[in-house]
Amino acid sequence: MQVMSAKQGQVVRWMTRTAVLGLLMSSLSGCVLTKLVTVPMRLVGAVVSIIPVAGNTANKAVQTAADTVDDIPL
Repeated sequence: MQVMSAKQGQVVRWMTRTAVLGLLMSSLSGCVLTKLVTVPMRLVGAVVSIIPVAGNTANKAVQTAADTVDDIPL
């Protein structure tokens, strides 16, 4: 029975993490992926809407951009 060296153990851990990350990235497709992008956009738009005069205009622009991202066919 062979015992892995420390370097081989690091390589195995790196490969495992890379595989898990790849699986997560492949599962984040379509609606979930666009929601991950648009939710922060919508939060920024809500915060910007507090600014007097220009806030509502900026919020509408951010909301329109977020709606456009939501409509991307993935």
